[in-house]
Amino acid sequence: MSRLPGRLRGLCLGLASILGLTLAVAVPAAAVAVPAVAGAAPAAGVPASPRTPAQAVAAMQPGWNLGNTFDSTGDDETSWGNPRVTRELLAGIKAQGFRSIRIPVTWGQHQGPDRVMDPAYLARVHEVVGWALDQGLYVMINVHHDSWQWINGMAADHDAVLARFAAIWTQVATAFRDASPRLVLESVNEPQFTGGDPAALLAELNTTFHRIVRGTGGGNAGRLLVLPTLHTSADQVHLDNLAAEMASLDDPNLIATVHYYGYWPFSVNVAGGYRFDATARQDMLDMFARISATFADRGIPVIIGEYGLLGFDRHTGTIEQGEKLKFFELFGHLARTHGVTTMLWDNGQHFDRTQSVWRDPELFAQIRSSWRTRSGTAASDLIFVRRLAPVTAQTITLNLNGTGFTQIRLGTSTLRRGPDFQISGDQLTLTAGLLTRLTKIPGYGVKASLSVRFSRGVPWRMDVISTDRPVVAAAGGTTDGFAVPVAFNGDRLATMTATYADGSNAGPHGWTPYKEYDRAFVPDPVAGVIRLTPEFFAEVTDGAPVMVGFHFWSGEVVRYEVVRDGSAVTGTPIV
Repeated sequence: MSRLPGRLRGLCLGLASILGLTLAVAVPAAAVAVPAVAGAAPAAGVPASPRTPAQAVAAMQPGWNLGNTFDSTGDDETSWGNPRVTRELLAGIKAQGFRSIRIPVTWGQHQGPDRVMDPAYLARVHEVVGWALDQGLYVMINVHHDSWQWINGMAADHDAVLARFAAIWTQVATAFRDASPRLVLESVNEPQFTGGDPAALLAELNTTFHRIVRGTGGGNAGRLLVLPTLHTSADQVHLDNLAAEMASLDDPNLIATVHYYGYWPFSVNVAGGYRFDATARQDMLDMFARISATFADRGIPVIIGEYGLLGFDRHTGTIEQGEKLKFFELFGHLARTHGVTTMLWDNGQHFDRTQSVWRDPELFAQIRSSWRTRSGTAASDLIFVRRLAPVTAQTITLNLNGTGFTQIRLGTSTLRRGPDFQISGDQLTLTAGLLTRLTKIPGYGVKASLSVRFSRGVPWRMDVISTDRPVVAAAGGTTDGFAVPVAFNGDRLATMTATYADGSNAGPHGWTPYKEYDRAFVPDPVAGVIRLTPEFFAEVTDGAPVMVGFHFWSGEVVRYEVVRDGSAVTGTPIV
């Protein structure tokens, strides 16, 4: 995801709007000088697009986002920390199995007062688009962070904003008019507006975009064009508004787009949403049902132009590994069965663009497998065995997902049914003998990783972890730097609650006792601390004791009291 605020605001808003169309401000193509860009012709020997829009969009699956690059709001594509794009990077993405690439582009800072685009910037975007097309990839470009930088002020500065938007698309569409039909143009990313009638303003932008691109002729006369919902939300009111808008345009070469980052409490790990539970699953099921009924079932192709988890913007460990794997497994399955094309959001946190490797190979293996088939999962990927208690058998529910259980492997060895485990339907029991054998090595932490195999898809890893109840200690510090000393003893923190003595909620997100992972609190097992952030203390009442509950994945809950006195903080274990 982008590190900028527009995305989170756009995804969390669920505003009900009434669609209304207004006349677009015409900006003739001749009014804006278009910098010359060389090499616009399609590469020789590269196959053309399939004949129908539905076939083309199906051929784009799966897709990947070149995030935090041309969408950066700094001087150039490296200003947010990613390296310059190379032919080799795009070849590497193609080699991973991706068939399309979305290249988000923020144009505003490269536009002069006369609305003319910096020729060098436009040429650089054109160069990278050409490289991707040369790889045989479909390519989608758009107007990206301009949406919250200046387009959102359209209600108050209507004519100037619309003229600037029109000038961008006049120049971009002209530069790419003769590009391969595998180039797809997207109106605007995550549109949002301050004041006015947001649905009507978006309809005006989309209509202006459509008119300008079609008017440039050449390949643009029939090029596939992507239109977003308000906030790229999949809420029904926004889907209905876009469907009505598409009907009014009466153009068969239009594609609908939304974004999906999951059920928000799960996506950021707040409000107790640290598991991919029934509520989070239903949110995903409902989203696919809505976009299918509104668009795909009516013959309008759909692209989920970004998907992932919002917590990834801060740290990919915000969501526990097994829970995130279940999210991506189901997402891929639903996209495949609903015929929806998806584009993984990657701002550099997934595919290492320097080393050309996945930072989390297990996650990508699950994503890639989901493009073709289902995989079995389980209620958890964590098996905790207490060192200071008798070892007993443990039963885990498998999510077979239409597969069949086949075996469990430990390294190169296959475990034995009976002495090591029993299986009854979806209930897998690991015997006390097996767990005793696996955890006999002294110390805490992961002692073994079991690989549960199914009839298809990728294996499910289960870590067997030696643990004991975590222990916290008294501490002092400041609101800018307070850390609770913790002996984790092999356990892992899932979430944290914070309440006052009267039971009311303390800290940010005052509507829930469960605070946001990586924002209000940050566990650091290597340093042996849990850090409480300045953001947490900024919303804590001075002098009022806060009862903190540290909830661990083993089921242990450890209580702690913190008191803020001005900028000073003290912390004490609650026995």
